[in-house]
Amino acid sequence: MKGFPINFFKNKRKHILYTSILLCLLILVAGAFLDVILRYYIFEKKIKEFPFQIANQQYPTFKSPINPDITAKAVVIMDKDSKAVLFSKNPNLLFSMASTTKIMTALVSLDYYKMNDVLTVRTERVEGVNVGFQIGEQLFFRDILYAMLLPSGNDAALALAQNYPGGEKAFIKKMDEKAKLLRLTNTNFADSIGLEDSRDYTTPLDLARLASIALENEVFAKIVATKTWEMQDIAGENKYSLNNLNKLLGIQGVNGVKTGYTTEAGQVLVTSKKEGEHTLIIVVMDSQDRFFDTSRLLYEISENINYLSIHP
Repeated sequence: MKGFPINFFKNKRKHILYTSILLCLLILVAGAFLDVILRYYIFEKKIKEFPFQIANQQYPTFKSPINPDITAKAVVIMDKDSKAVLFSKNPNLLFSMASTTKIMTALVSLDYYKMNDVLTVRTERVEGVNVGFQIGEQLFFRDILYAMLLPSGNDAALALAQNYPGGEKAFIKKMDEKAKLLRLTNTNFADSIGLEDSRDYTTPLDLARLASIALENEVFAKIVATKTWEMQDIAGENKYSLNNLNKLLGIQGVNGVKTGYTTEAGQVLVTSKKEGEHTLIIVVMDSQDRFFDTSRLLYEISENINYLSIHP
């Protein structure tokens, strides 16, 4: 190429090299800027919408490993605050949840009703356990909540659903919506009681998470820690003495949560145990003896946990 300056190609190569370097620098700067924006958005904004607290936590570990001899087909032992799982057996298998369904029934009810709201009984003699409410009887929401969570009254659970705006169907829909909100992705509700075995299902892990969230509600935590409750209807005509079905309440730091049983589900028990400044959640599902199994687990974990401080 006669007459074409030889330096043209050298200059062009330099120009391409400088341009490439500049582009790389711009990409790195843009990437760093985007990373800052995403971190702010996710951790400062979105995390507030997430139901589980993410902050400086103390995470539990066993001092000595456990190997409990129990009948339950599924078990989860979880630290309430960190949501760390210390021990599990079939934690992600689906099981019927029986009356532990009422944990969600309580949460949805607490979101809507006030403690002194007056509810009217619309159905009596429900299948399973009944407190003995009569059609037309009016009671405070507070007392119906106790009646559902202590003796596990199915008539009480149904009354909460039937007095909800839109009735029972709307209430059950709200239960499923709350399950999704709480990221309980393997959980489904078909009634407020827990009688629909094939359609009221969850995993031990989801159930432990649900219990840990429910215990953040002071009213719920107080009720499930109560052994007995005396109540009467608004008219003062009918009085009821309620006893908590949880035989372990008050033993080895146990302060809740809920029993459950149907033929298909087997024996189910969700337990909360105070361990120093911490609370542990124990879930046993499809057990032949839920109280024995849980007692065995309580023995295995007692004074057997270290908490390590981990900062994000």
